[in-house]
Amino acid sequence: MSTVKPYSDSDLSKKQQVEQMFDNISPKYDLLNRVLSMGIDVNWRKKVVKSIKAAHPKTILDIATGTGDLAIEMAKSTDAKITGYDLSAGMLEVGRKKVKEQNLDNQMEMIQGDAENMPFEDNSFDCITVSFGVRNFENLEKGLNEIYRVLKPG
Repeated sequence: MSTVKPYSDSDLSKKQQVEQMFDNISPKYDLLNRVLSMGIDVNWRKKVVKSIKAAHPKTILDIATGTGDLAIEMAKSTDAKITGYDLSAGMLEVGRKKVKEQNLDNQMEMIQGDAENMPFEDNSFDCITVSFGVRNFENLEKGLNEIYRVLKPG
């Protein structure tokens, strides 16, 4: 199975290319997402938040959080401690501004890192979300194993 990369003419790894791509588009990502999804992303987030809210998690990890839209919606709808986690510093910079503007600093943190090698202890989170980011994992199996590792049983 061949690896799909954002830039076919680049010698960088898929992970490096994904990080570079999202750093480059981060200032306009939210607008691009709304336009390209024709607003479906907003309704999708509402459905996810409704489902998560019903589970009453205390800790949530939002992998590939991007600019934090889903994490922010979860913070507004739950009392959970939320960690937004993303490979792209540019996306997180936009997300941190949004978190600060909405006074969610005490409930949320935004951390840069690789979903295939997370710094969290085993069984750390009640709930883990990955909106659109799984497609960007360089090694899907490794990423899914990491998610399983940091997710609490049950």
